[in-house]
Amino acid sequence: MSEPLKVRGMVLLAAPSGEYDRRTVLLTKERGRITAFARGARRPKSPLLAATSPFVFGTFTVYEGRDAYTLVQAEVDHYFMELQTDYAAACYGCYFLELASYYTRENLDGQEMLNLLYVTLRALSSPKLEKELIRCVFEMKAMVINGEYPYETAEDSSLQESTRYALAYVIHAPLQRLYAFTLKPEIFQEFRSVQNRFNRLLIDREFKSLDILKTMVESAKV
Repeated sequence: MSEPLKVRGMVLLAAPSGEYDRRTVLLTKERGRITAFARGARRPKSPLLAATSPFVFGTFTVYEGRDAYTLVQAEVDHYFMELQTDYAAACYGCYFLELASYYTRENLDGQEMLNLLYVTLRALSSPKLEKELIRCVFEMKAMVINGEYPYETAEDSSLQESTRYALAYVIHAPLQRLYAFTLKPEIFQEFRSVQNRFNRLLIDREFKSLDILKTMVESAKV
């Protein structure tokens, strides 16, 4: 058996495997996105029962196998329980987890995307911040981290000055200051329109969580 490896990360996905096991997808600082199986994690008294749920952030001890990892221990720093008691926040959070999974790969440095996901979920936990703005900012910054966002958009003279400023801010802002701004409704509409256009151009798959999210947002308008 390989030596135990400690990785810093977050649970993106958890699904049943066999009778009592759980298959997890972790976004880790050291190994990028990995699949890890937690044996017996679905047993009521298992110490891994809560630690292998989506949104859990901490340090995980794993063993590397041929096709996947085995998760044997978790030291949890944050459960993000507040997202589990707020249906709207949970919908947004699930979409962010799915989008982070889309942008990450195994054995590639996952630190920047992991940090983005963490600060975004913290922002999502605040009732003072507009969730649709958080969503647009997360989508944009994920593209920036992935190296595919068209930076020249922030200089597009057809956009309002405040919109250009907001775009430039998201592109260049450090993660700890990423959600330290608000937008007037008319500016946000243009800001969101820009990001929606790039989502259509640059993302080549559909997300089930996004479909649910869109339905929820549309229902709230009625």
